[in-house]
Amino acid sequence: MNFVERRYLTFSFAIVLAVLAIIFLITPGLNYGIDFTGGTLLERQVAEDVTVEEIRSLLSGELAELNIANATIQLLENPNEFVIRTRELSNAEIGQVDQALASNFGDVEIRRTDMVGPVVGKELIRQSLIALVLASIGILIYIAIRFEFRFAVSAIIALMYDVIVVLGVFAISGKEINSAFIAAILTVVGYSINNTIVVFDRIRSHLKTRKKESLAELVNTSLEETLPRTINTSLTTFVTVFLLYLFGGSAISDFAFALVVGLISGTFTSLFLSGQIWLEWNARAINS
Repeated sequence: MNFVERRYLTFSFAIVLAVLAIIFLITPGLNYGIDFTGGTLLERQVAEDVTVEEIRSLLSGELAELNIANATIQLLENPNEFVIRTRELSNAEIGQVDQALASNFGDVEIRRTDMVGPVVGKELIRQSLIALVLASIGILIYIAIRFEFRFAVSAIIALMYDVIVVLGVFAISGKEINSAFIAAILTVVGYSINNTIVVFDRIRSHLKTRKKESLAELVNTSLEETLPRTINTSLTTFVTVFLLYLFGGSAISDFAFALVVGLISGTFTSLFLSGQIWLEWNARAINS
């Protein structure tokens, strides 16, 4: 399989996908959870099946004095399970909501109650960005020392592409961005760079032993030799994470979904972007 022969077609596809992801990040934009915006999240299960309209009618009618009629309401796997995201509520106000739900829809099971202040939310955004930047800088320094600077920059470009793709998918799907999502992104970055380093290590080895071959041949040979390892690792990990997404429950579904998208994107960049970016950079440097 010739991975580098049609690299310009691959580059074009990747650019189009990245542009679409950026457009989705602008509109409709990301659905930030209360981890970042501040507020209260109530995950409840009631005895009867309910609809979003019924819950909103309750919030705007019987609970009108709480001024939470514009809360975000999301049904979960079962029609009697739902999440209410709204402004920061006191314990007394939360009790009032639960009492009204029980009166209208039967016994209420409290699945989750999260409360985050707006100051904490801003701090989480700042620390999340710092974590991503530090991770990228650490990877850049490591690969630059272990290999060379062009390898490092190529790897970082591929990693940023993975992050943009995952963010774009979350934007268009409307899934919630929370602290677990940041953990998923960092996991994707670590997994993707692991695959990339394996390819780069093979390229570096061939540079020393196959000096008569062109750079394109070296890169393609390296990708072919690491292909079974990449497929086996990615496939087994994907199956595990996908099953976690299907059966792990609402608490970790978004985390697992981010991993699923990240694994697909990371496998794509390892095979079709990182090595080809390095190849194109070196080829242009030689010809200039």
